[in-house]
Amino acid sequence: MDRLKAYLVGFLLAVVLIAAGIVWYGGWTLLLKVILVLGFLGVTLMLLFFTGLTLYAESWKYGMILAIFTAISGYGLYRAITWDRSNWSYLTPVWAIIVFFIAVVAFGIWYISEPDLGLVDRFKSAESLEKAGKYKQAARKYEKKGDYLKAAEMYEKLGWMESAAWAYEKAGKYERAAEIYEQLYEKEKDTYYLKEAHEYWKKAGNMERAAKALERYAEEEPWFWEDVAKLYEELGNEEKAKEAWLKALEYYRKEAQEEGVFWEDVGNIARKLGMEDLAREAYQKFLEYCLKEAEKDPMWWKHVAEAYEYLGEKEKAEEARKKYEEYRKSIMRANEETSKFPEEKKE
Repeated sequence: MDRLKAYLVGFLLAVVLIAAGIVWYGGWTLLLKVILVLGFLGVTLMLLFFTGLTLYAESWKYGMILAIFTAISGYGLYRAITWDRSNWSYLTPVWAIIVFFIAVVAFGIWYISEPDLGLVDRFKSAESLEKAGKYKQAARKYEKKGDYLKAAEMYEKLGWMESAAWAYEKAGKYERAAEIYEQLYEKEKDTYYLKEAHEYWKKAGNMERAAKALERYAEEEPWFWEDVAKLYEELGNEEKAKEAWLKALEYYRKEAQEEGVFWEDVGNIARKLGMEDLAREAYQKFLEYCLKEAEKDPMWWKHVAEAYEYLGEKEKAEEARKKYEEYRKSIMRANEETSKFPEEKKE
């Protein structure tokens, strides 16, 4: 048993023992009186605090409402304290106050469940709200009914296109959701919408439109050209795939000038496109980068081995792989020793 559970069990035992002591001393009526007094005291103090806070914030309307609730709770506290435990009818207002507060809480939960609807609109159907031109309220009602297609139509009438796209997705109308995101891109010029359009065209099974959306996305976010190329390859469009691979190659060559690790990508794409001279040059630069990194971090011997493999130097690749394996084994031994003697290592 962990410490938290132990504290919880201890607290519950203490409550049971205190309750048993009260019953032993004054019977069940005394226990009821204690519960009522403590309950109303807690509620009254809480309401008093929030009343003061609300009035301090100069929210007079809600402050007055809370003040009334505080007075009602305070009256319940007074009746609970002054009950002599023989006159049960004296508690009638107390029970009424408890029922009142339960009803208020239930009403509050119900009201919060539909925050966009007015009190009268809550009792109207989605269809009647739509006819009245209350599209926002109707959309919420349709959502609650699970009719996301109608909810999407309401959002479109409101001009809330992102909400409409979400509702169309929930309705399984992925094509329409994708179209809306493309329209939003045209309006906002935010590439996020193209990425979303790509995802929804994929869900709709329209891979041609998905590829076009991703291609437009890659024009502004070029690290996605490789994904575009692979997608066109899946579609069997070799010409578009080659165009995308060339753009991916251009992007990685620029990145490799700043961060040498990208020379591997340059080499892989160049070899794929049949540019063997460029591929060998890129792999050579990737090897130089990996050798420098291996001096600082032996984990890089794995990539050194890969670079030699690319260059066809099998013996050097094997030597580098052995160095990587030796490093990995030393790490494993160190971990085993730490697990065997954790306390000694800490000291």
